[in-house]
Amino acid sequence: MTRWLPFPLVSLGLCILWLLLNQSIEPAHLLLGVLVGIAAPLLGRRLQPLGYPRLRAPLQLARLLAMASVEVVRSCFNVSRIILFADYAKVNSQFIRVPLTIRDPYGLAVLSCLINMTPGTVWVEILPEGHELVLHVFDLQDTQWWIDTIQTRYERPLINIFETEAARGDPA
Repeated sequence: MTRWLPFPLVSLGLCILWLLLNQSIEPAHLLLGVLVGIAAPLLGRRLQPLGYPRLRAPLQLARLLAMASVEVVRSCFNVSRIILFADYAKVNSQFIRVPLTIRDPYGLAVLSCLINMTPGTVWVEILPEGHELVLHVFDLQDTQWWIDTIQTRYERPLINIFETEAARGDPA
């Protein structure tokens, strides 16, 4: 990371994305891709008031994203089946509360994205008094299963990925 290239992987990814979107590797497109790859991270630096997140376990993040992708596809099929074939009188749509221990704002943002991209679930809010997540579930069958799933499959890995020992209150 340098002053002019704060995130080389992001810059490379943006350049590649530019070239893919234009379906060309002509010199003009290559130059514009490099400019976009350099300019976007530089211009976006000021949008990070808390600084950039430090990933403590990038492999665990990759596993979490792979597992979440499988869950999204599975949930797509389940929600589609309910919408197309179920009796709407039997659909049990409810709000539930999930107690959270994660405090890192980046970890909470990723958790929010993971929950909201899964069909049938919506992150509603975090209740500040008990640090509980209010979650809307399209067809709720077992509240405790949802609480356990959020806490073990999503929250625990995100704590390992984003939070330091000092933030968790663990001794160093």
